[in-house]
Amino acid sequence: MSKSDNKDPEWQQLSDEQWRERLSDEAYYILRQQGTERPGSGKYLNLDKQGNYLCAGCGQPIFKADHQFDAHCGWPSFDQAIEGAVEHRRDMSHGMVRTEIVCSRCGGHLGHVFDDGPTDTGQHYCINSVAMTHQDDV
Repeated sequence: MSKSDNKDPEWQQLSDEQWRERLSDEAYYILRQQGTERPGSGKYLNLDKQGNYLCAGCGQPIFKADHQFDAHCGWPSFDQAIEGAVEHRRDMSHGMVRTEIVCSRCGGHLGHVFDDGPTDTGQHYCINSVAMTHQDDV
């Protein structure tokens, strides 16, 4: 799967305890334990803003708001990530084979990507709102 040059050793070497201190319980569960938020519950599900979405773990820009679309799936959806901002990993959990998306800087779990997107990219990045912040919120 893809690798990135954005890895920052400082972020990659944080201990579990340091992550727990930096993140809310829900953000820790999603970003560090590969959890997911309930469908339809995320604050960025229907957001219509410009600018960038950032990784909630380290602040790296990961998606541009103009790449967001409504997939009616219960999670914020994008048709592409900012180049080099995410890594793809094979995820065989829950009896499925999927492609997990993690932040290339800190390794935080963001969500999954599927090949069923409605735009020219053919991609559908299904992302947890808790795993992101919007640049206006920072």
